[in-house]
Amino acid sequence: MSPYDFNSAKLANAVKDITSSLAKELSQAYHNNMEILAVVGASYVAWKGFNLLSGCYGFIKHQIFTRICSNTKTILQYGEWAVVTGASDGIGKAYAEELASLGVNIILLGRSTEKLQNVSESISSTYRVKTRFIVADFSKGPEVFQPIKEALKDVDVGILVNNAGVFYEYPACLLEVPEEKSLDIINVNITAAVMMVYVVLPGMLQRKRGAIINVSSAAGCKTIPMMTVYAASKAFLEMFTRSLQYEYASQGIFIQSLTPLFVVTKMVDFSESFQKKSLLVPLAKEYAHSAVRTIGVSLRTAAYWSHSIQLSIVHWIPECLWKPFITYILSKTRMEYLSRRKHQ
Repeated sequence: MSPYDFNSAKLANAVKDITSSLAKELSQAYHNNMEILAVVGASYVAWKGFNLLSGCYGFIKHQIFTRICSNTKTILQYGEWAVVTGASDGIGKAYAEELASLGVNIILLGRSTEKLQNVSESISSTYRVKTRFIVADFSKGPEVFQPIKEALKDVDVGILVNNAGVFYEYPACLLEVPEEKSLDIINVNITAAVMMVYVVLPGMLQRKRGAIINVSSAAGCKTIPMMTVYAASKAFLEMFTRSLQYEYASQGIFIQSLTPLFVVTKMVDFSESFQKKSLLVPLAKEYAHSAVRTIGVSLRTAAYWSHSIQLSIVHWIPECLWKPFITYILSKTRMEYLSRRKHQ
């Protein structure tokens, strides 16, 4: 036998002895702490069970209870007028129509005078409520808010719907997105929501009633590559809303974070799949009908039944599985959009 073979044998025996000794110690430690481990395991199972039951209760409360019991009187008690930003089309327009159908007067905010006038006249004639509109381009930053404050100075604003939002032209990494687009997202998705609260909240506090609905997004709940600035803006809005709840809920102000997933609107016209109504992707009118009925009921909700289920699943998916999954979906959507645009 060579010295090399002898040393290899000694090393193998040493490793075997150490492994055996370590296994015995771990086995002994396991048996000695079996009761503690059992308690830890039972606690974990109980916690997961509680989360499951809580989720089921929330789903029943938000999706079934709100369909059975009307909250029309509650909504009317907040005040005579509702202010809806981003109301020219999409969720904002549908939300304004839904509130008007319940007898609430509507003030529409958006960039297009023509669109606002058309929506205002349509709502007024269809639902027989008072309507006004204010032209405001939130992408211009703080300068637009003083005229809004003056226009709303003597108005009994009972409900504010911060719906205005800007999205990418299509999913893209940060440096592929023009700087101007990122600044627009920040000004419209973040600055506008905060400043509109500054505009209406003092009057609500004076009257000791009011509701603020901040339309966030499920995109703010998880890491979303290729939607970086947009997702971050919605995460900001989510935390902003939660903090406001703690600050002002005790003073009669209901503050809600609305976290939709994909809805059939112009915002997602980069994808043909998201432009088709399905179980997972509702029409804006369907979504708004469900969302309005959660006012006064839920502080944080996806509102639509299939969105609630999707959001629950997303929360349960581990980050290590979620990131490659969402990256694949958005990369595929991006490629389809670029291919379609190339052949136009």
